[in-house]
Amino acid sequence: MKAWFADFAADFRLNFIDGSMWKWLVQGLKNTLLITFFALLMGVVLGVVVAAVRSSYDKNRETMALHKGFGYYVFTFVNGICKLYLTVIRGTPVMVQLLIMYFIIFASSRNDILIATIAFGINSGAYVAEILRGGIMSIDNGQFEAGRSLGFNYVQTMLHIVIPQVFKSVLPTLCNEFIVLLKETSIAGYVGVMDLTKAGDLIRGRTFSAFLPLIAVALIYLVLVVVLTALVGVLERRLRKNER
Repeated sequence: MKAWFADFAADFRLNFIDGSMWKWLVQGLKNTLLITFFALLMGVVLGVVVAAVRSSYDKNRETMALHKGFGYYVFTFVNGICKLYLTVIRGTPVMVQLLIMYFIIFASSRNDILIATIAFGINSGAYVAEILRGGIMSIDNGQFEAGRSLGFNYVQTMLHIVIPQVFKSVLPTLCNEFIVLLKETSIAGYVGVMDLTKAGDLIRGRTFSAFLPLIAVALIYLVLVVVLTALVGVLERRLRKNER
């Protein structure tokens, strides 16, 4: 037992203490959380816009078709762009999207974290859009009519009446999307981003010891996911209490 503990302590010192390589994990964790947070913000903004366009088109398509003016064709075109965006982003692997962003679209830039944030934000936006669209489509049409009776136009009704209700109903799902996004960022190291997974891989490459660096990375991700899952559970319970 003592021999095992001595070997473990030596391995721990080799991988984390010598050369202060534990700082790589700290920096990687910081970049992972940074990318995840801003990518989620971008995804929510993009998702709200796309969901509003898609749901508005679906709800008003028959009415607009009766009076095919210029607005109808513009709205149809914008809706088509949104559908294409959803099809492409949800139909291709996020890693391929990240590589395209890094090596093609932003080939002249070397701001790795920004490129990764944009790539994951665009990817997350497609899934957030479908989550929100499902929430909007589940809202009873009476809510839209109530908004009109208050003197709101369609956009004002969406902003002041529909969207707040939708966010309340889909907030737990959006929080789960945050957890999924956190784990998806583990591939950011493929474009040179010093994220948590990349930090563990760099330590492994320096010490030629794979066990502790990779286990440490896995445990950090596990702790983050467990904490976030617990927070989502608390949020869901509070929302259920508010509905009573």
